Amino acid sequence: MEKAKVLFICVHNSARSQMAEEYLRKLGSQWFDTESAGLHPGEINPLVAEVLKEDGIDIYDKKTQSVKEVYERGEKFSHIITVCDRTIENDCPIYPQPAEKMYWSFPDPEKIEGDDEEKKLKITEIRDVIKMEIKQFIDSYTNP
Repeated sequence: MEKAKVLFICVHNSARSQMAEEYLRKLGSQWFDTESAGLHPGEINPLVAEVLKEDGIDIYDKKTQSVKEVYERGEKFSHIITVCDRTIENDCPIYPQPAEKMYWSFPDPEKIEGDDEEKKLKITEIRDVIKMEIKQFIDSYTNP
């Protein structure tokens, strides 16, 4: 059976979409090929890299990419999942290709206030919610 292709997109491809991509890769690679992209790609959030490393995922050397780059390569996906915070949904990128489109709302780690420890705690919470959402997505796909 051919694997389903999933694209996670958000604004910067620096946190939420990266976490979702990596958890789907880690937990569902037998059913899915996955990548992520952003409208205005930036740098990987170092605190996101740190909390993923705590769960066995290393993205320290990973590069971000734009939705435009992915589109220009002619990539086709069965599922396109936007992971922006609902409060900025109109600013979330779209991918102009027929696919099952889903919208998962997660807070933006870039907007968390406080010192590094407070930010890390909140990012860990976001990571855990994303991981749970990925597990549910896999389960709904593998046990329809």
